[in-house]
Amino acid sequence: MTTYRARFDATVTFTNGGGLQAQGFLVDVPSAEVTEAEIGELFLDSLGLLMAGDVELTNLEIVEAAHKGTRGGPAAGGQASGGRAQFVELSHVIHDGMVTLPNLPGPVVGKQLTREASRELYAPGTEFEIGLITMVTNTGTYMDSPYHRYPDGHDLTGFSLDRTADLPAVVVRVEDSGRLGIDAAALATYDVAGKAVLLHTGDDAHFGTPQYVENPHFLTRDGAEWLIANGAVLVGIDAANIDDMTDGTRPAHTLLLAAGIAIVEHLTALSEVPPTGANFTATAPRISDLGTFPVRAYAKLG
Repeated sequence: MTTYRARFDATVTFTNGGGLQAQGFLVDVPSAEVTEAEIGELFLDSLGLLMAGDVELTNLEIVEAAHKGTRGGPAAGGQASGGRAQFVELSHVIHDGMVTLPNLPGPVVGKQLTREASRELYAPGTEFEIGLITMVTNTGTYMDSPYHRYPDGHDLTGFSLDRTADLPAVVVRVEDSGRLGIDAAALATYDVAGKAVLLHTGDDAHFGTPQYVENPHFLTRDGAEWLIANGAVLVGIDAANIDDMTDGTRPAHTLLLAAGIAIVEHLTALSEVPPTGANFTATAPRISDLGTFPVRAYAKLG
């Protein structure tokens, strides 16, 4: 679904005196046909301004962009016709030889039993195929458990479904922030308690290419501390690593996994998920003694 934002300069006068000016301000709008008056109301609601009088907008343009969750803006989420929920796939397809990270081997997808060979084992007209895959656990879109970082942390089997399935989601859009580090200041306006926090950087556009690991976005130490303190349940990112890959201490992994918070890396298509109102699921097979494994991640809208 195509979504839009309005960019404009604004001048506000207050009924009790004084005024306010803003340049290059952006708000989510419900459609490309939104009126100037509606945009003015969204502007006031987004700032929570009281006793506002006249609002004058100039240099107004409507741009096609993902919603960021303007307060008082378009309703988040969506439903398909007939009231059925819509689903958005958020994980990369695993295929033979794919590149997730350049320092890791790609998966090898083959066959343990071919259809041709199976014909000798079954009745005429009956055949089967049994596939075989060899891969590192950090392949495609995957989940990290505490055991990935800590030898005494729980493995993938330690996550109950209420920690990884059907979680209310908050999408934090930072793709145009001009900064690679996602810090506490970038998160401070969000209600993350009990939620999956999905960091939308836009880096997934370069997945599988050398550019994917060149100056990727990441969560800073104080950003991780803020998410823990404010009750996030799961943190996902559509970038090469949730940590600054030049920092060998890996503070985001270290802090989040110590707190029992699941990490999902290499997400994709977060632009299709509204800032709030969706539910997020990413579940891995119940494999013991593994700290990481690919997941099928998706969002449910409506």
